[in-house]
Amino acid sequence: MDSPVVLGLDFGGTKIALAVSEAATGRRLGSTAVGTQPDGGGQESLGRGVRAARRLLGDVAPGRELVAVGASTIGIPTADGVRLAPAIPGWGALPLDRELSLAFAGAEIRLATDVKAAAWAEVESGALAGCDPGVYLNLGTGLAAAIVVNGTVLSGRHGAAGEIGYNLRRPADVGAALADRVPLEDSVSGKALLSRAARLLPGTTAAEIFAGATDHAGIARLVAEFVQELAYHLVNLAIALDPVRIVVGGGMARSWDRLEDRLRAALEAAVPFPPELVLARFPYDAPLRGALALGIAAARELLDLPAITPLRKGLPG
Repeated sequence: MDSPVVLGLDFGGTKIALAVSEAATGRRLGSTAVGTQPDGGGQESLGRGVRAARRLLGDVAPGRELVAVGASTIGIPTADGVRLAPAIPGWGALPLDRELSLAFAGAEIRLATDVKAAAWAEVESGALAGCDPGVYLNLGTGLAAAIVVNGTVLSGRHGAAGEIGYNLRRPADVGAALADRVPLEDSVSGKALLSRAARLLPGTTAAEIFAGATDHAGIARLVAEFVQELAYHLVNLAIALDPVRIVVGGGMARSWDRLEDRLRAALEAAVPFPPELVLARFPYDAPLRGALALGIAAARELLDLPAITPLRKGLPG
């Protein structure tokens, strides 16, 4: 009889990544991705992910028992919905645990915030292994960080530790409600960069924007301002935490050669004890890896099998 399998889901701001692995060995059997189509709302995006998952299971694990689902998501998953997830309208109202339990009846469900799941993947077998403290910086559709202390990803009281996308940008922001100011993520993120660049180079990707900075004066100014503001907040984070290493992942890591030198120079100039700054070992799929590892750990507990890695029973929200 074929061994049971585990499903991993990563619900991002622009795409949903999926993978299926054997529960007993951790061997990945297949993976795929679909777009979220945020204009369709949260329920439609969830439905697209579920349908894609069922197709993938049918293709790579026909007839096998699905024992666990590990899912990472933008925002902070709670029993009643997903908090701090504005990228997909209606996503915040979805009780993701219950929805996935209904979609995959009988499977154990484990959830985590995407950036924290990515940090776990880097802690367990990537560039944050042995770093105490360490920081995972996600430069993707949105902006967030995960903080690693004593081998554990810091959750915070509400699961919101590291949500630097909500940082104030200037002294005048002090005392202003979120609706009355521009949070950092609305200025420094993939979504923000594309929005600002659209006026100068419509229809470009973030990587094309960084590449275009060499011969387009307007784009050059835009990129310089973007990196400068990112560096400002990264320096302050490094001063506050005194990390061994900062690891960078996410979609904009594809332009690492355009970011690395300027970020490193800012850290070395201002931080009393500058940390290492490196590209993540899994720069583009760490949230999916973390979700899959979470599902595998849950499955092996249910099947009374020894853990493949020392991954903890659950990831913080």
